[in-house]
Amino acid sequence: MNVANLQLEGLLMAVAAVNRLLVHKGVVSAQEIDAALQEAEASECRSDDIPPANREAIVFPIRLLRLANQQPPAAELPSFPALTRTVGQMR
Repeated sequence: MNVANLQLEGLLMAVAAVNRLLVHKGVVSAQEIDAALQEAEASECRSDDIPPANREAIVFPIRLLRLANQQPPAAELPSFPALTRTVGQMR
């Protein structure tokens, strides 16, 4: 596997963990994080000048973070492979 992919995997899981911490501390709600991520996904999906496969690649990390954000607060965050499988099934 490409080292850059591993770095991105680590970054995504770190952002997911920070998002959970922010919700736990009451800084933002899970709904506010989801709304921000949903807005980011929608803005990327409006780009007509990129091929659909590239668009899917661009929105993948956003969808992964949205899925991680939907996990119950008391539950352990699923692993990266588990999240990616679920994101892949969502398309």
